[in-house]
Amino acid sequence: MAKKRVLSGIRATGRLHLGNYLGAVSGMLVLQENPEYETFYMVADLHTLTTPYDPQTLKDDIREVVLDYLAAGLDPEKSTIFVQSQVPEHLELAYLFSTAVSIARMQHLPTYKDKVKQYPQGNTMALLYYPVLMAADILVYRADSVPVGIDQEPHLEVAREIARKMNLEYGTNFPEPKRFATKGEYIPALTGEGKMSKSVEGSFINLTDGLETIKKRLAAAPTDSGKGETVPEKGGVANLLSLVELFEGKEKREEYKKAYTGAGISYSELKEGLAKAIDEELKPIQERRKKFEENSALVDKILQEGAKKARKVARENLEETKKAMGLI
Repeated sequence: MAKKRVLSGIRATGRLHLGNYLGAVSGMLVLQENPEYETFYMVADLHTLTTPYDPQTLKDDIREVVLDYLAAGLDPEKSTIFVQSQVPEHLELAYLFSTAVSIARMQHLPTYKDKVKQYPQGNTMALLYYPVLMAADILVYRADSVPVGIDQEPHLEVAREIARKMNLEYGTNFPEPKRFATKGEYIPALTGEGKMSKSVEGSFINLTDGLETIKKRLAAAPTDSGKGETVPEKGGVANLLSLVELFEGKEKREEYKKAYTGAGISYSELKEGLAKAIDEELKPIQERRKKFEENSALVDKILQEGAKKARKVARENLEETKKAMGLI
């Protein structure tokens, strides 16, 4: 019985943070260890071009994501690890897919509207095209599952729509990919608003941060008096409690909730304990990262072999699609 395929990737905007790790990488790791799946994991450097970026640092940013992938536990013996731009079949299939989706559909996506608000001078065709390229990323491997955060669900719906339309019009057999949910579907920002994001300073903790840096980042997280009739359901306090549950467990969160409506919470103690718990989880990741940093040739080899394997699979599926569309 053929294995189901998985594709996931993270944009090349520098080192990964806890949101990336819990929202995507943790799911990648689970699927990597499941013998029922064949896993393809990329650094989405082409998607990085959809918002303002620095061409001078892009290569370094790509490398940082690769190192974080390997440090987190992605294993080239079990997963195909590659850089998106090194597999040009993604772009060619994306163009073919663009014939199956309307401009109006792309313009109405909430994720597109949010990015336009965030980067009003960066409203490019590439930004509008993002979900089409994402659909090609997934379907060029005929992937069934995609371990990404819940915020990517609108893009996955576009991928499913494209798969259905291609199958109906051309007789292709693309699967309709589903999101593989992780325990950290939505990691709250330290700022008290929204999710952790590399583009929002002060909102995140990097996987490479040491204990003192983690303490400093948590210290800046907004709080209140630590006492009240009801526990806040949003804002800085709610976000801290969510992180407590993720790294110290549900029971610890319940302790703090009882304290909030009782004697009160000492936020200095909460942040101290949370910092130590996060640091303990990140230490082994940082130790593995150091080993890969010291072996650049090995990392290069992993990426070369990953791109070669990915291209073989992608090329076969692209050619099948081109035949179905009457191009060859």
